[in-house]
Amino acid sequence: MTTNKVTTGIDALIADGFSCLKGKRVALLTHAPACDFSRTSTLQHFMQHLQGSLKVVFTPEHGFSANAQDLEAGAITQRADGLKWVSLYGKDKSSLHPLPEDLVNLDVLVVDLVDVGSRHQTFQATMLYAMQVAFTKGVAVMVLDRPNPLGGLAVEGPMLLPEWSSFVGVHPIPIRHGLTIGELAILYKEELELVGELEVVPCEGWKRGMYFDETGLPWVMPSMNIPTFETALVYPGQCLFEGTNLSEGLGTAHPFQLCGAPFLNPTQVADSFNKEGLPGVSFKPVSFKPTFDKWQGEQCGGVELHITDRAVFQPVRTSLALLYHLREHSGKHFAWRTAPYHFVKDKLAIDLLLGSDRERMQMQAGLPWREIIAEWEEEEADFLFHRKPFLIYLD
Repeated sequence: MTTNKVTTGIDALIADGFSCLKGKRVALLTHAPACDFSRTSTLQHFMQHLQGSLKVVFTPEHGFSANAQDLEAGAITQRADGLKWVSLYGKDKSSLHPLPEDLVNLDVLVVDLVDVGSRHQTFQATMLYAMQVAFTKGVAVMVLDRPNPLGGLAVEGPMLLPEWSSFVGVHPIPIRHGLTIGELAILYKEELELVGELEVVPCEGWKRGMYFDETGLPWVMPSMNIPTFETALVYPGQCLFEGTNLSEGLGTAHPFQLCGAPFLNPTQVADSFNKEGLPGVSFKPVSFKPTFDKWQGEQCGGVELHITDRAVFQPVRTSLALLYHLREHSGKHFAWRTAPYHFVKDKLAIDLLLGSDRERMQMQAGLPWREIIAEWEEEEADFLFHRKPFLIYLD
């Protein structure tokens, strides 16, 4: 595939010699996947160029090394680098926000996180929470932007309702929002009326129609369960299975590309899905045995998603249809997840992921899945118009 040379926010900072940060007291919210073209991490560049000016390092869910599993509290071990390290994913809801004392005597908080373009990936939520605390302490925020790997044209899925906001949905946007993390920062600041100084250091060369493999940038997995770009393509929809007792493929070599359970017949399910004629995707019957997470050590039947045309593939609609059918095939064995989800105990995980209880209630009432997703079209069109003032990149 023909690739273009796209540069990111950290590349711009390096080219500038970090002059805009010299003499300032700096905090950095980042993780190892945030790196330059040669895969040198943003943290390494900051330590090299800023020396004693870098004071604090904040890390998001999955930890700095991006090796912690889903819902696993981050652990910060004592380091010999002289920096203060703070995990923003701990053992309770309060751990998701920096403490005000973590931001005292600082001038700027720099954010460099690898977002994958889905509302329920938590890195952009961590960015928002950190922005809110930074602004209250008079600390400026600088976001080093990166391309949205799914491109910036398509948006898809239901809008989150404010009363259903959580760590997997902090603001009313669709599941697939088509914004970069820098554009999200601008949208959040304006719509939440946050008072503070925000600067986004933009990418160069990125067009909204580009998928990640057209940028020329190296893929570095943002977490252990999104190992490939192909995983990122299905993730906006397949993450919905986290809200059920069906496996989303965690504990296998193909997380989110597989889904199933011990009580499902893979051939029957694959045949029923393929008859639906969903655009840009086909379903292969598979058996798999997760090494951890749901159904650990048990043989599961299910399907593997194969994207045949990403230009027409609709991940959220596809997975809603999958969920609808798998729920029917599972019969009495199917269940919604009722355990706490990212520290929320009084709402179902599926409702948090979808942004309300509307779709779940419609499924339970027997409404056909095509009628359920038909309600999204107006919401998606409204958001495409609504987001225009916050776009940095135009085709």
